[in-house]
Amino acid sequence: MLEFYLIIHFLFTVMQFLIGVLANGIIVVVNGTELIKQRKMIPLALLLCCLAISRICLQLIIFFMNLGTLFLIEVPLLADNFVIFVFVNELGLWFATWLGVYYCAKIAPITHSFFFWLKIRISKWMPWLILGSMMYASVPSVFCSKQIWVYSQNVLSSLFSPNATQIKETSALQIAFLIRLLLPLLIFLGSTLLLIFSLGRHTWQMRNTATGPRDPSTGVHVSTILSVLSFLVLCLSHYMAAAMLSFQIFQLRSLVFLICLWVFGSYPSGHSMILILGNPKLKQNAKKLLLHGKCCQ
Repeated sequence: MLEFYLIIHFLFTVMQFLIGVLANGIIVVVNGTELIKQRKMIPLALLLCCLAISRICLQLIIFFMNLGTLFLIEVPLLADNFVIFVFVNELGLWFATWLGVYYCAKIAPITHSFFFWLKIRISKWMPWLILGSMMYASVPSVFCSKQIWVYSQNVLSSLFSPNATQIKETSALQIAFLIRLLLPLLIFLGSTLLLIFSLGRHTWQMRNTATGPRDPSTGVHVSTILSVLSFLVLCLSHYMAAAMLSFQIFQLRSLVFLICLWVFGSYPSGHSMILILGNPKLKQNAKKLLLHGKCCQ
């Protein structure tokens, strides 16, 4: 019999899963339709499609992890698919990193020659960045699949079996996985913090020098800063939760463990909602799709 707080966690998990799949599905439909209509490569639409597809896959895997936590599915099923989880999670983080770099290059009001050079070339590089990310993320899955499977068996057994003891040999592999994730994190942090500080300084300068009516772009800059800050908080929370879950700091099914698992799953759904709410085109199309769904009912 499940305890009350486990039932609450399961309900939140189902809501998180449905919101994530719906939000990312809308992003795929809107940008996929744009790519088909235009019949040419649109860098941002292509990146958003790839990011949303990877997050739908990640939401499915996280949902199965939550079912395993509640003992609703068996541990071997999770272990067999752990290689896919490692690939999808890392791939989604790389896509989110390139999205941060793209926004920084296109939006940040920086006059340095390097950023002018990057702004011109980032669109042409996008397909190659996506392909390179897929190749980089697939390296552990292709060359270390056996080690990852053994690692997942040890970790999941120690997590889901109350009397099992943690095997110390897995610590090196744990650290190796976290080090691999540091590279997209550092690139993402650099691009987003640079975007936030440059927009903040530009907004402050516009407010101090303005003599007439308030410039509408000031409000746009403030909303952009808030969106990027929300994205940054979600991303850092995702990394911290992944580290704590990887090192098995908390006991299985404890309240803190469930919170970490919920925070880990909030990133792919929460950021997609921020993308939709912060993008007028996505927001308008999302309303149309939801209204169309209600009319069909």
